[in-house]
Amino acid sequence: MSPIEVQITDAVSMLEESVVTIGSIRLARDFRYGTVPLEGQGTGVVVDEKKGYIVTNNHVVDGAERVQVTLRDGRTFSGEVVGADRPTDVALVRVEASQLKAAKLGDSENLRVGQIVLAIGNALGLPGAPTVSMGVISAIGRPLPGADFLHEGMIQTDASINPGNSGGPLVDLEGNVIGINSSMIAFAQGVGFSIPIHTVKQVVGQILQNGRVIRPWLGISGLDLTPQIAKRYGMPVESGVLVAEVTEEGAAFEAGLREGDILVQVNESKVDGMKDLVRALSKETIGGVAKLVVIRVGSKVETSVRLVEAPAEESRPRIRSRVR
Repeated sequence: MSPIEVQITDAVSMLEESVVTIGSIRLARDFRYGTVPLEGQGTGVVVDEKKGYIVTNNHVVDGAERVQVTLRDGRTFSGEVVGADRPTDVALVRVEASQLKAAKLGDSENLRVGQIVLAIGNALGLPGAPTVSMGVISAIGRPLPGADFLHEGMIQTDASINPGNSGGPLVDLEGNVIGINSSMIAFAQGVGFSIPIHTVKQVVGQILQNGRVIRPWLGISGLDLTPQIAKRYGMPVESGVLVAEVTEEGAAFEAGLREGDILVQVNESKVDGMKDLVRALSKETIGGVAKLVVIRVGSKVETSVRLVEAPAEESRPRIRSRVR
């Protein structure tokens, strides 16, 4: 074999025993037959062999009445959903099993476009060993089309990702997991998306520590201010978050933010749009005080806000479609 083939086969060998099949059963209402079970299949990857923790996608286990985990050696176990985070599509499942093999988690902060990667998973639910496909990193920091802004920073790859691959690992040639495969664009050719492993680590860490992901909440609806919008409506700046609505129960209302304000800075972080606002808030802690800079009627206004945890039904600041 050539050196590149040796790298590929070695990387696959490192992950084979860490990749599992996840089956789920949901109950749905049918107007003819009443309640009927719906079966689904996805993939997971073992991240802690001693405690039996497995990472997968939230949409693989969301709403499931029963979760079943099948290991590479054919053993099957009942899975417990320890926690999940719908905005980032990450879930953590636990099984009571021995002789698990944890995957090696890599670094997704220093990826390069053109880097060769492997997607491993239970493609199409085919029996036997996991399916492996090869491609390159097509882009980094991609927003997921049609999704909310918390899906910024996705890894785009042309490695084939098919139904059943969801929750499986995206791997570099050293056998390190650099992402969790999440979605594909059905009408496109070779356009798939993976959640960066650094995001997965953060979410899993919060689930294990708090039982859920805790995010600071301002209580606003907003949209990205673009040069086109600014020119059309005579705005004093060309970027930022245009505040469209402020919830009276939220921290932003207490801090004095009002509809029509343009949020341009959180502490030392410049805010050009909603994704920048999310990133800036992610650095802050619940109960901490953040300095906000807004543009109001052409003047710069500074205010402080004490950050609170997002309510259960409001896990993130809301966003509206960009005006064109």
